[in-house]
Amino acid sequence: MHPIIFFSKMDFSQSNLFGYIEDLQELTIIERPVRRSLKTPEEIERLTVDEELGDIERAVYLLSSGQDIQGTSVVANLPVLMRQNPAETLRRVLPKIREVLHVAGVEMQLTAAVSFLTVLQEESVSIHTYSHSFLHIILQHLEHRDAGVSNAWLETLLAVIEALPKETVRHEILNPLVSKAQLSQSLQSRLVSCKIMGKLANKFEAHIMKREILPLVKSLCQDVEYEVRTCMCRQLEHIAQGIGTELTKTVVLPELVELARDESSSVRLAAFETLVNLLEMFDAGIFTPEQHLRFLEFYKKLSTLGLQQENGHNDNQLQLQTLEQEKKYISVRKNCAYNFPAMIVFVDPKNFHLELYSIFFCLCHDPEVPVRYTMAISFYEVAKLLNSGVYTIHKELVTLLQDESLEVLDALVGHLPEILELMANGGENSGSESKLLSIPDLIPALTTAEQRAATSLKWRTHEKLLQKYACLPHIISSDQIYYRFLHRMLTIILTNNVLPVQKAAARTLCVYLRYNRKQEQRHEVIQKLIEQLGQGKSYWNRLRFLDTCEFIMELFSKSFFCKYFFLPVLELTHDPVANVRMKLCYLLPKVKSTLKIPTDKHLLQQLELCIRKLLCQEKDKDVLTIVKRTVLELDRMEISVDAFQKRFYENDLLDQEKERQEHLLLEMEQLEKEKQQNEGRSTNINDKMFEKKRRDSKTSSVLTKSITLSVPGSSSGPSAGKEDKKSKLVRSQSFNTQALHPKYSNIDKCPNKSSATGYTSSVSGMGKSCMLSFSDDSFRSHSAGNSGNTAFPSSSSSRNLFNSTDQKSNGNKESQSRKMSIFYHGSSWRPLVLFRGMSRLLALP
Repeated sequence: MHPIIFFSKMDFSQSNLFGYIEDLQELTIIERPVRRSLKTPEEIERLTVDEELGDIERAVYLLSSGQDIQGTSVVANLPVLMRQNPAETLRRVLPKIREVLHVAGVEMQLTAAVSFLTVLQEESVSIHTYSHSFLHIILQHLEHRDAGVSNAWLETLLAVIEALPKETVRHEILNPLVSKAQLSQSLQSRLVSCKIMGKLANKFEAHIMKREILPLVKSLCQDVEYEVRTCMCRQLEHIAQGIGTELTKTVVLPELVELARDESSSVRLAAFETLVNLLEMFDAGIFTPEQHLRFLEFYKKLSTLGLQQENGHNDNQLQLQTLEQEKKYISVRKNCAYNFPAMIVFVDPKNFHLELYSIFFCLCHDPEVPVRYTMAISFYEVAKLLNSGVYTIHKELVTLLQDESLEVLDALVGHLPEILELMANGGENSGSESKLLSIPDLIPALTTAEQRAATSLKWRTHEKLLQKYACLPHIISSDQIYYRFLHRMLTIILTNNVLPVQKAAARTLCVYLRYNRKQEQRHEVIQKLIEQLGQGKSYWNRLRFLDTCEFIMELFSKSFFCKYFFLPVLELTHDPVANVRMKLCYLLPKVKSTLKIPTDKHLLQQLELCIRKLLCQEKDKDVLTIVKRTVLELDRMEISVDAFQKRFYENDLLDQEKERQEHLLLEMEQLEKEKQQNEGRSTNINDKMFEKKRRDSKTSSVLTKSITLSVPGSSSGPSAGKEDKKSKLVRSQSFNTQALHPKYSNIDKCPNKSSATGYTSSVSGMGKSCMLSFSDDSFRSHSAGNSGNTAFPSSSSSRNLFNSTDQKSNGNKESQSRKMSIFYHGSSWRPLVLFRGMSRLLALP
């Protein structure tokens, strides 16, 4: 055979042509066996069955004269035959199956075991009939030479034992088991006997178990083959549950102790696992104080195994530890870390600091990553168990957050929100104030962890971390989030190159914005989102702006989105990049779902105008296809109205709850401002009174007494009146909270003007003629609701173009007919003040 040379021209000369022909001949030789494997006409004739035969007749025929594959098919179809005609199947088909199974191959044996189990589970016949017809066949094949077949029949038998009557089990299974478990029987027979005895433990009373089964158990626990001892050791747990605590202490525990000293490691491991599983059976008082202390000290010794020298031996007296020993020591310490929560239960959480904290410290600072990784995984369980004492492990939380291994950080972050919540609340049942004030290193540790994840190549860990950081508004203050985390999220959106990380940062930023309690900070963030993302130079940033808007629609109320983000989103219909326009088209149905009619009729008109422009002016074929598909979807959508409707009831309730929470944040901010103002005012009054008293104290004692008595009286009249007027003025000005820094002013000039926005524009543009005046009592009853409308207007009134609050408070007819709206013009936002009546508004097309 001549080799074919690649990457060169083929030579079709006479000398080389014969070589290629030989290659082709060899290929034909390879194919010949494939052609010969086809069925001959005679074989096809033997496989052909008369179509007029019934199911039972066909099954009997195939089992009698068919091939193995046909017989296997009949056995697999046995449950169907039992459902259709159980009597004839038991009389004619099952005896044939019994005959065939004696010489059947592995595939038919496995199929039969499954079919027999299916017949039992479907209860096609009574359990008495089943035991009479199927049980003997199952028992005959338990000791099959193939281990897989034997295990399959054994699983079927164990399932049958649960359903069989007690007397049937005793006569058909237990009595033959005595001879099958003898040492003279085969290894396979003794292994099967071990598993059957474990299943029989819950079937008989304790005295029968003691008389007939426990002697066999002892014999198999002392079998010469380690496989039998291991198998029997693993069944002791089931036997102990069947015979009770007392017999377990006198019979089972001595056998387990002996097996724990077995020469075979597999037997010792089985004994240890069984002992651990049996601990639940015994009460907590089973250990004496001395045993309790000895067990605890042994655990402490294992937790530091391989980390320290014992008994003062120096390095010259110790042999060098091999690599295998080091691996064993690491494995032991890792298992100690895994079982640390159980040890807290063992010593009682109240004694944690005294008895276990030192071990907890060592495991969290272990030099090996697998040990620290295991501690990070179990940290949440430890925190839950400590409850009100959780603050004692805050240093270790900081340590693991700053761990050099990202695997440890990834393991800790999984339950980080729950851990921080426990830390903040001082435990699940504690009503104390936040304990995070006593963890000064927590916020630096959180920021360091995020920066380390950001600089690594493990972007999934970074994404997971950013997602979990969304819990921080419930843990730390709004200002701390604003100065330490919020701007970092915006930086990640702008600079990171991994899309899942950017989306995680965008959603977390929206959560921070959702719970921010200062209007000025909120407006600054919104302004940056619009300018740096929505109007950014990079199309990638504009795409992320649309992702952020999706999160805004998810987390905020419809009115909030319409007020701040509706028109900036529509502005992207003019984006020069086709991908941005395409993504916007996919988002438009969600954008339309935020509108309410008739309040947002003007926004709906803007949306329709943008759609028309896309249909008329779009040149990209792919985008145009998406636009047409989006138009059809938008036409099918129903827009909700201001009033509640049945079909939108759940969504409207959810949106109303979001608005209520947004208003509540604003009310809390307003109350804090009033509190600070009142505190400052009272402080000034007290300082003035103290200064006056100090000056007047230099006069005579009589004059001092008179002044001291007259100061409160004289100041209570005029100054109290002035303070009253000043407080009214301050409270009336609290409605004008939209007055922002000049660089945020364009945010307020949105089409969805709230009542407060109307006040701001009227006060700044018209002067004193539009000043507001409220009585003190009326303000006290309504200030909370009105102040909430300053930044987050309600869906029914605050997004109306008319200043409804002015209508109620001032009764000014000029202000009633005045409205303000913003329309997109060119590439900039321009305020346009329109003077129209209500009828003119409703007459808009």
